[in-house]
Amino acid sequence: MPVMSHEIRDELRSRRVLIVDDEASICWALSEALKDEGLQVDIASSAEEATRIVQSSPPDVVILDVRLPGKDGLTAFADWKSAGLEIPVIVMTAFGNLSVAVQAIERGAFDYLVKPLDLDSAVTLIKSAVQTRIDLQKNYGTTRAAETRHSTTETAQPELIIGSSPAMQSIYRRIAMVAERNVPVLITGESGTGKDLVARAIHAHSRRSGQFVTVCIPAFSESLVESELFGHVRGAFTGADQDRRGLLAMADQGTAFIDEIGDVSPAVQVKLLRVLETRAIQPVGGRNEVISDFRLIAATHRNLSESVATGKFREDLFYRLNVFQIHLPPLRERRTDIMELAEYFLGRIRGPQSQRFSEDVASCLESREWRGNIRELRHAVEAAAVLCRGGVITPEHFESARLETAPPGASWAEAFPSEGIGGNQNHQSLAQAEPDVRTLNLEQKMQQAVRAWVHDQINRAPDREANSERGLWDQFLTLVEPPVLETAIEANEGNRAMAARLLGIHRETLRDRLRKYGQSQPE
Repeated sequence: MPVMSHEIRDELRSRRVLIVDDEASICWALSEALKDEGLQVDIASSAEEATRIVQSSPPDVVILDVRLPGKDGLTAFADWKSAGLEIPVIVMTAFGNLSVAVQAIERGAFDYLVKPLDLDSAVTLIKSAVQTRIDLQKNYGTTRAAETRHSTTETAQPELIIGSSPAMQSIYRRIAMVAERNVPVLITGESGTGKDLVARAIHAHSRRSGQFVTVCIPAFSESLVESELFGHVRGAFTGADQDRRGLLAMADQGTAFIDEIGDVSPAVQVKLLRVLETRAIQPVGGRNEVISDFRLIAATHRNLSESVATGKFREDLFYRLNVFQIHLPPLRERRTDIMELAEYFLGRIRGPQSQRFSEDVASCLESREWRGNIRELRHAVEAAAVLCRGGVITPEHFESARLETAPPGASWAEAFPSEGIGGNQNHQSLAQAEPDVRTLNLEQKMQQAVRAWVHDQINRAPDREANSERGLWDQFLTLVEPPVLETAIEANEGNRAMAARLLGIHRETLRDRLRKYGQSQPE
């Protein structure tokens, strides 16, 4: 509508924007674009000069670079806030990362931009900030641009998330914006993209004083999930010899992170929905409810919209979880982050002998598809570092580490010859072998065998998810869990409590899994 367009433009003509940057080319380009929109523009090349302008004649919006000669932008911004100057500030930086995003948002920034600027997007954002200023002045008769958010406690150190690509900049912005908002968050993305790190970062930058509790749905059998989430009372089921708090109750005043929420059974979905609506948790077999003030973050690699459409996931629960969504792109869609991640992983495992990548490693790694995403890259770097034995890591070390000797479709037996796992060697002969070399060979054969088995299952039923309710993960657990449980119990001469400690699981979890596989026997 032309009339409305003219009214808005007339309002903008009386508004001033201050650009604070020591790069003349950026100031000029941004200034010309804003003047074309009818805005008045001032320019400052340092934080000290900007402070003088802000104090003498406060602008409507400030575009503030982080890296400046002398005082940095974020420090100047903090000084303005302390002096009571409430001006919408858009932080601008060429070094965007999660820390910068969180600091900017925590200090009350309207938003932040990453260089090199997309001029059209930057102008749109600045006009939005100006319009917000106008609206607030109309509605509240004040020059206060936005409600500030001052943290009353020190910000916890977040888990390190690596990447400076545009896709990661967007994720940093979304993490920073939602961290202090007490709303559910749904994190989506392929396996291995770092959904758990994002969840931990949100918790670390929130005001919640409680603990971060993780619930990995595939790690528990269907019958045990409800007990793990909501807890149980003594005598609720066979083996429940004492009361046990659920993980949602343990997350009181903190964050509950439910990984692979798409795998939750319909019965648990109903109970979880009620808990989210009332915050009242009823333990399995109990009558009394427990109130827990937890913040829920859920993650899934599935398309929950499709699961809702097919009736596998409740629509009301989906909307309750999907208040704010963060989608993590696969590594192949942000290839510029690959070497940054690889350098980080190498730095974590670098031994006394300094190791580094050769110049041609970048093209080698950036050309691969990384279907296992960040997790696969980390393992590849670790394996290449072992094969290199110090010095320079080359593309050949990564090729040797790929462990792709078994062709797709090869059977488990073909990938696992008799002299490996499942062969005729007994515990005594294994113990007599050289420990270091034998352990390394054994782990490699295990990885080969698992890869070959997965390929075999996929080739047999490529449309498995559409034709079967039983996924690969459940089949894999059914295959490998029984011998692991049996061996742990045998190694502890039948003492299940000690076996559970060895496995790192609760004694009741061990009992439940033994029952699942028909291994339960009187103790």
